[in-house]
Amino acid sequence: MIELLVLDQKNSVLARAAHEDTALLCVDREWEKGDHITIVSGPGSHLMVQMDVALAEGEVYLPTGKMDWPIPQGEHRLAYAPGTFEGKRHIVTARKMTPDERQAIRDLARNPADLRGDTDFCPHCTANVETRNESVFAARNVIDGLRFNTSHGEWPFESWGIGARTDAWCKIDFGREIIAERMALTLRADFPHDAYWVSGHVVDSNGNETAFDLQKTGERQWIDLGGRRVRWLRLERMVKSDDPSAFPSLRAWEVYGMDIEEDQ
Repeated sequence: MIELLVLDQKNSVLARAAHEDTALLCVDREWEKGDHITIVSGPGSHLMVQMDVALAEGEVYLPTGKMDWPIPQGEHRLAYAPGTFEGKRHIVTARKMTPDERQAIRDLARNPADLRGDTDFCPHCTANVETRNESVFAARNVIDGLRFNTSHGEWPFESWGIGARTDAWCKIDFGREIIAERMALTLRADFPHDAYWVSGHVVDSNGNETAFDLQKTGERQWIDLGGRRVRWLRLERMVKSDDPSAFPSLRAWEVYGMDIEEDQ
């Protein structure tokens, strides 16, 4: 069973829908501060959710079977398409993933519903720095499923910005062990405003690490991960080019692989 709830700041239930496989909820309300969406399913659920008509559907994993999702407000909305979360009518959907979807090789990092700060659902992206603490430079932007990278700032050019820190790191938590085959990094390529990284390292939850080189390009750059089992991956020790710009930035981080079957 999947249950969708919309609650206000005082946790009063404003709307509710429930279904065995696909829960659909239409809400007539202008979102207010403190409004949030709660999705309840079984522990370890794999769901496809859509939190707004302007947000793409995406996969989430619920370790505890519950997902609480505060409606982005104010400056946080700059990282989303204009009009997202606005108006007097909204839709929210959640459905169980099919066996074919679960068994497919796919981008396990992609999560348009990821939020800044602590979450109870995965995949979730965090970092030790986000430029000026602005939403358009937040870590969650690199797994939102978009790769528009020829400019910087508001949607669709949101990215992870490092505020010129040389010790910047970025981490994706999958919430469970998965098999990671390879990953792709798409650098922000608003040259000459942007610099780029010439190399870096990816470390996994088992302590393994892989060094990699990067080029000055806006295209995907692929890095082999060898089918390792991991719960999380972290980019670190990123080395900036000698470009005059102080602004290397990451637009997208994709991790292709598959879930581990329960009997393995």
